[in-house]
Amino acid sequence: MPLIFPNQSRSYDATRRAVRFWGHDSAMEVSFFVTEDALKRIAPGMRFDEAGLLGAFDENRELIYATATKVYARGRKGSYDLVSSDF
Repeated sequence: MPLIFPNQSRSYDATRRAVRFWGHDSAMEVSFFVTEDALKRIAPGMRFDEAGLLGAFDENRELIYATATKVYARGRKGSYDLVSSDF
């Protein structure tokens, strides 16, 4: 079964300065973090507050999911950081 993203939830993690979201590989839940710098790269006009970061995530959700799938395919681990060079 491929990686899917049935849960549309996302949240801002201030400590990591990233938006966290989840994917599923069969019954296994996988955590992803898309960093502030990565969001800056794909949405250069975004506001740099929680609402702006979450909005940038929402506006680029399909690109972020496609990138998460590619990063996930590189190898299994506990969680995955999507950084600007991934985009």
